[in-house]
Amino acid sequence: MADLIFGCTGASADPYAVTPTLSFQLAITERSGVRVHAIALRCQIRIEPHRRRYSATEAERLHDLFGDTSRWADTVKPIQLATVTAMVPSFSEVTEIDLPVPCTYDLEVASARYLQGLDDGTIPLLMLFSGTVFVATETGYSVELVPWSSEASYRMPVTIWRDLVDAHFPGSAWLRCSRETLDALSSYKARNALPTWDATLTELLATAGRPDEPLPARDPDGPAEAQARQP
Repeated sequence: MADLIFGCTGASADPYAVTPTLSFQLAITERSGVRVHAIALRCQIRIEPHRRRYSATEAERLHDLFGDTSRWADTVKPIQLATVTAMVPSFSEVTEIDLPVPCTYDLEVASARYLQGLDDGTIPLLMLFSGTVFVATETGYSVELVPWSSEASYRMPVTIWRDLVDAHFPGSAWLRCSRETLDALSSYKARNALPTWDATLTELLATAGRPDEPLPARDPDGPAEAQARQP
């Protein structure tokens, strides 16, 4: 029977992936001496936010996830990052593989909101392994299960997540809204001749900060309008 030990030795942002993808380097050790023909591996990756400290700024950003810091002992729970599969080729004793993990940058997803809220340090991860092991024997192959107790911990530097995000969304963030909200924003943007969506949101935020002040009147003969009327 195969005796497997799993470990994570590193992580990096995949520079060639079409979508944001982390690549984890896994080391798998077989201690009984049998030859592993293949492993159909399944890995569940969780963030363990209770295993690190947070600055006051980070705690403020994470308020919508965990609430006030006085309640964090009860509210800070593991967050699911991803569940992925991989095929491990034949090996004896030790092998290393890359485990690609597609990531979302949708800030409505808890994992993305959490990662976006961090400035520096490390991200404590727990990898839980399961799957099927095919072991070569004298008469063929035997089939075994990866024990549910198989796991590995890894502290991924926050800079790796930043590199991943900057490679796909340099200097920007991704927000999702309903079509009705988008239509309302589009009307506001057009009505106020705002050049970008960023400018639209910035002006709305500024207006929300001074609700008693009306928006400044726009000159109907301003540069944009005057240019539009030129023959």
